[in-house]
Amino acid sequence: MKGELRPREVAECYLARIEKMNPELGAYVTVTADRALADAARLEESKADASSMRLHGVAYSLKDLTPTAGIRTTLGSRNYADSFPPQDAVIAQRLQKAGGILLGKTSTPEFGGRPTTEGGLCPTARNPWNRDYNSGGSSGGAAAAVAAGIGPIGLGSDGAGSTRIPAACCGLVGLKGTTGAVPYQEARDAFGNVIAAGPLTRTIADCALMQASLGGYDPMDPWTANAPPIGKLVPALLSQDLSSIRIGYLSRSAAPKVSEDVLTGVQASLDVLAGLGAEVEEVKADIDWMSEHQRVLYLSSIATNLGSVVERFGDKTDRVLRAYVAAGKKYDIAAYIAAINARTRLFRAIQGLFETYDFLVSPTVTRTALSADFDGAASVVEVDGEPVGPTQPAFTGFVYPFNLTGHPALAVPSGWGNDGLPTSVQIIGPRHCDSSVLLLGGLLEQARPWAERKPALASH
Repeated sequence: MKGELRPREVAECYLARIEKMNPELGAYVTVTADRALADAARLEESKADASSMRLHGVAYSLKDLTPTAGIRTTLGSRNYADSFPPQDAVIAQRLQKAGGILLGKTSTPEFGGRPTTEGGLCPTARNPWNRDYNSGGSSGGAAAAVAAGIGPIGLGSDGAGSTRIPAACCGLVGLKGTTGAVPYQEARDAFGNVIAAGPLTRTIADCALMQASLGGYDPMDPWTANAPPIGKLVPALLSQDLSSIRIGYLSRSAAPKVSEDVLTGVQASLDVLAGLGAEVEEVKADIDWMSEHQRVLYLSSIATNLGSVVERFGDKTDRVLRAYVAAGKKYDIAAYIAAINARTRLFRAIQGLFETYDFLVSPTVTRTALSADFDGAASVVEVDGEPVGPTQPAFTGFVYPFNLTGHPALAVPSGWGNDGLPTSVQIIGPRHCDSSVLLLGGLLEQARPWAERKPALASH
């Protein structure tokens, strides 16, 4: 933040870009122009020291699952098109307190229920690198806005990869922090929570700044008590001498296949780390056995929390949501308890890996972005031209395990596919070591810079 523009100039610049570009991108479902100008005016009139606010004069967006007082919050649902919450979410309060300027609410599928952003009230969030493709989901609107330069940073939420997936699709940095690093009062099951709100940004530095602004203790979130927003630091990362660092490469998940483009990008990232002295070896451990248990947890939760919505609104709800609710109702309590027990086994298995390795590295998603007309309810994911199955796990098999275990997981760009779309690598660290994960991502960014390469659309 160089202070070269007044807050009002920042707001007006981005609002003009949104007006021009959003109709073809579908990034924002609600633009808060009056709020943005009011935020800017408040900052200009304030006598507070600007340096005390991490985001002073920085524009940002909020995913439309985030409650905002007096500002429409649709949850991506036509049935809540005129919903105006009475108060802000804690995370919304913190970004405003940090000096941010709210540009608007970004597109999400209904209740965040798809790994692509389409199928509900919000417009399809198109990928700025090629608008024939989707920006991923369920934080796809935020990712499209940041990648296209119509918002420098965006808030996502990640319950099964929903920040990391769009980061991967749009060539961005996306962080799912340690569970509790950022409070999430929107979770109905606070103690079993798997959702983390987190940043979508162009650079590691922006990601760290936003995460620090979001994090900290919240008495209404039991996970925040011992979870610092940035966490512990591995000193070796500061010296860039990784000779004492061991990295485990997770090459397998429940996903049947990973594209050659993605594997090339992961290998290039591992080569950088090895070149800095890290010992890199493939992990001889599978996490594919968790897939069906994860499905039980996910669908049972949707059936319990959203079943009444489907009963009330029927075919006015997304057909993917209706299918999820119907599937979730078929599981009995024994299956649910078995899935909870399996989650514990998965956590302990990953914890065991961190007794040997300092970090784990994997693909983020198995291929580049899916097409804009991909139907999340019926389409089969293709990898290198081969049909391999539904999105979970064929597209997202590497991301959801770390929602269940609570470990910090960071998606960073790793290269480009033959289709001209970004590829991504995922870095996973021990719990409460979010800063170390970010620093390792920063070493990749330094060795293979990505932020200066922008979609042609962003230069408009």
